[in-house]
Formats: sequence, C-alpha cells, structure tokens
Amino acid sequence: MNELTEKQRRVYAFIRDTIEERHTPPTRAEIAEALGFASANAAQAHLRTLERKGFIELNARLSRGIRLTAAEDTPEPDTIASSHALNLAVIGRVAAGAPLLAVEHVERHCQVDATLFSRTPDYLLRVSGDSMTGIGIFDGDLLAVARASEVQTGQVAVFRVDDEVTVKRFARDGRRARLQAENPDYDDIVVDTERESLAVEGIAVGVIRSLH
Repeated sequence: MNELTEKQRRVYAFIRDTIEERHTPPTRAEIAEALGFASANAAQAHLRTLERKGFIELNARLSRGIRLTAAEDTPEPDTIASSHALNLAVIGRVAAGAPLLAVEHVERHCQVDATLFSRTPDYLLRVSGDSMTGIGIFDGDLLAVARASEVQTGQVAVFRVDDEVTVKRFARDGRRARLQAENPDYDDIVVDTERESLAVEGIAVGVIRSLH
C-alpha cells in the first residue's frame, strides 16, 4: 500500500469496504459521490492507476466490473492465524442429492479470520462457473457461507434446486422464487415453490480469492 497516494488508498478502501458490506463492487458514480470527486471520470482515472499498480482488475463491460487482486486483502486462508481464526471446511464439487457438508465434498480445512466477514461463516464453498461475476464472485473463489434456512429478497445465497446446488441472488415473485444471476450471459432460475423443490443452504457473507 505504500506505493499508493492518499486518494488512491481511499478509493481502494472504499471498494474493499463496499464489497465486504454489500458483496458487490461499487460503480464509478458511487465512488465519485462517496469520495467527493467531480465526476465518474475522475474515479475511473484512479481505478486505472490501481489496476496498473496491480491492486485491482477492471472489466469495462460491467458497471460494477471491479475485482480486488491485492494480496494484502485476499490472502490464502491457510496463511491466516489470529485470535479470531476459524477452522472451516472447504466444500468442493457437490454431488447431486448429497448433503452439502458430506465428508466426500470436503477438499480440506483451513483457517480464516472471522473479522473479515459481515457474519460468522460456517463453511467455504468453492465457486464453480461465472454466473455471479457482476458482483465480484468468480470461478474458483471461496464463498464464505453462514448456514440458514431462510433468505430475504436481495440476499446472495446458496440454494439447492432439484438436488443441484447453485449460488444466486434471491427475489420473490408471488409464489415463485427468482434466483438471479449477476452476469448478462445467464438467465435467472425461476422456481414455482408450490410444485418444485427449493432449499436454502446458507447466506453468502464474504468472498476469498486465491492469487495462485
């Protein structure tokens, strides 16, 4: 961080804090408004500098296409050791119909700092696919999940739909549940909850990205 100016540190910190709080990156306009810049173009200039210095990656196709890459804020879970450390199972590919936390799904256990998350997670789920890239959840990321049986509109959660596990944003439409992708290349999943099976496996409370 020593190579960043004070303004660049503020931009980086705002992006990091927004992702931690909302599980989605801010837009350029939100950065400009929060930090008192004259326009979104001024924010974009700082973003390009952060990208050039290796702290973020930008995706020009997405309004929230900002991804943190700095090692200081995305450590490998095994390297974390503190008084707040949690020992969590890393869940890999889940077989259809099998319990999410079944032993055969556990890749390994690792330590993570509980203070990184908005709520204490119960396990880490390795993300497969790119349907949620618009909010900074990428293929191979570890999604921190707190077990829950209910979900509120707007929350990102892990769902089981007809025995298949998926990560989506939840919305309610009458008796139907809409599981929304955060990538325009993917359609939402619409579930008639009176006729089809839908279960909540947990709420997303953070993301850990591997640099390897």
